[in-house]
Amino acid sequence: MPDDHGPHDAREDHGPVRYGPPVPDPGLPALPGLVGVLAAAAGDTRPEPPGGGTVLREAACAYWARRGLGGNPSDIAAAPGTRALLLGLIAAHGGDVLMPRPCPAAWIPPAGLLGRPAYHVPTPAECGGVPDPYALLETVRRVRAEGGRPRLLVLSVADDPTATVAPPELVREACEAAVAEGLHIISDETWRDTLHRPYDTVLLSPAEMCPDDVTVLTDLSGALAPAAWPAAVARFPATRRGAAHRARTLDVLTALGALVATPVARAAAHALREPEAVACRIRQAARLQSQIAAAAHRALLAAGALARPPQAGRHLYADLGPLRTGLAGRGVTDSMELEEYLTERLGAPAPGGHRFGDELGALRARLGTGHLVGATPDQRAASLTAAAPLELPHVANALSMFAAAFDELR
Repeated sequence: MPDDHGPHDAREDHGPVRYGPPVPDPGLPALPGLVGVLAAAAGDTRPEPPGGGTVLREAACAYWARRGLGGNPSDIAAAPGTRALLLGLIAAHGGDVLMPRPCPAAWIPPAGLLGRPAYHVPTPAECGGVPDPYALLETVRRVRAEGGRPRLLVLSVADDPTATVAPPELVREACEAAVAEGLHIISDETWRDTLHRPYDTVLLSPAEMCPDDVTVLTDLSGALAPAAWPAAVARFPATRRGAAHRARTLDVLTALGALVATPVARAAAHALREPEAVACRIRQAARLQSQIAAAAHRALLAAGALARPPQAGRHLYADLGPLRTGLAGRGVTDSMELEEYLTERLGAPAPGGHRFGDELGALRARLGTGHLVGATPDQRAASLTAAAPLELPHVANALSMFAAAFDELR
């Protein structure tokens, strides 16, 4: 689904921040080992320092080193979630922000809170998360011609909301274009460990290509820890400029009191070290979601809706424009009404595309797949370990109800 906006109308007008959609729920219980670490640290009354303590930052370094991105604890900063960390990063760099359209809902509020203009750039037809390189250059040109100061490009190779993974050649072209224009890149890699086909999908981090011009951000709610335990980490370039931006980011986090709670920091460090139980859960969850999301995608297409094939995460991004007539008969004419209708009909959050930077009139929504794995702890555990989860009665029934919600719109 290519973006239908050109760069001339890319400016995002930020309204008041009320609330944001939840992170797509994995539908799985927290790992007992993580719960144990959290509980064991519950009596520790010493607060974590701004940016995270040594144990957490060393674990983050080890996590990235296993993915080919070296670094030192002094290059790392932690915060209680993506929004706080991104707010600090945007404040540290100054200037205007460029984002793909659509983009994660967590990216938009920090720019608005800082009063920074954010400009959305179209993405290519095959994926989301990374802007089309030519559209990026044109947007930068237009922003500067209008007196703007583009300084940052935020992107995500493994994307929320589109659940796609950008091909390496596109990532390279977009990053080269951004760096040539003097933009610093923030690469949100929250979903990199949720690839549905990890051995068939090549994920290239921008930091592998442009190490001095990329800050990497990872929220542990993607694959490593429950969303209820907010923790995110950023890896800054190992340069003098990177150190200065990290220091400014820590100033902002300190002013906000945005500290990772000590028990959460201990659990986050344990997860980032990826002991076998954590690594096994990551593999099992990705395998389960690959099958569930593929089945949900087939159901959407069969009903006449549009969606890119999901490659990562636990969600899909559906375009129900072809079902506009059926939706209009139910009083649904924009993405706000679509969100309300689908959330009630599916019994699960279905945030509309307007939350991700899409236009209000487009009938798009992010559909989580976590609720399809089971309604009880026993059902979810069975789904996680089943050789053929789609054949389990509770999964088959949930998928049937999911499909029926869209079939009735034809």
